[in-house]
Amino acid sequence: MTTLPTTEHVRLDLRGPVLWAWLERPDARNALSPQMTSSLIATFEAIRDDRTIRVVVIRGAGGIFCSGGDLKSMNASGAAPQTGSPDPLKESNRRFGRLLELVNAAPQAVIAAVEGPAFGGALGLVCVSDVAIARSDAQFSISETTLGIVPAAISPFLVQRVGLTTARRLAVTGARFDGAQAERYGVASATAGTPEAFEAALTDTINGILRCAPGAVAETKRLLHRAAGTMPLPQMLDLAAESFVAAVRGPEGREGTTAFVEKRKPSWAVKV
Repeated sequence: MTTLPTTEHVRLDLRGPVLWAWLERPDARNALSPQMTSSLIATFEAIRDDRTIRVVVIRGAGGIFCSGGDLKSMNASGAAPQTGSPDPLKESNRRFGRLLELVNAAPQAVIAAVEGPAFGGALGLVCVSDVAIARSDAQFSISETTLGIVPAAISPFLVQRVGLTTARRLAVTGARFDGAQAERYGVASATAGTPEAFEAALTDTINGILRCAPGAVAETKRLLHRAAGTMPLPQMLDLAAESFVAAVRGPEGREGTTAFVEKRKPSWAVKV
């Protein structure tokens, strides 16, 4: 039996074969903090070989899935490090890429239960789930481009989830879309209009997974990922992290994150 790690900004609740991972940072609408990323990495590493845990549900506490990356922390990253020194911003983005890799390759079935916002990196978490159940009024967005930064680590997973054409449209517009649209795009597997229907859909999905043998689920997932593979993912994520750093430290990234902190629109947010 796995000993679950001590976590910060993530509350783990093991109920029989189902592990509920609650994103819990109410003061920041469950934004992805470094502690949250590290806690989720530690969790998925700890359970990787445990077949008694058959389902992992990622859900946001307080009816909010996750508002995306912690822009205040990102904005305070400062100048680029000296030549030859480690770049903490790049390492942070690559660590988030590592989390997406782990969730994507988890032998357990992973469900994303989406209420409220799923912006930026949170959309990446949805895209690496096996099943995503969303409230009809949930809100999704590749919000990075509206802030002058790049949806770096999530890009390969988004393309795998929805296809290149839809991914391009969503990325270059930064548009928000609701649960019903997410289902049409293939981001969400199913939607529910009421809290009761949402909980029922989650229960039905969990029960459906539990009808399947855990070993068969793990091996089937492994084979499906091999069938879909193209460029080696670690190489892709290294390149993505470099692109992310360049964008965050560039003029648009500084303007976009500063505007967010100052609660104003960035300079390019105009209407025609």
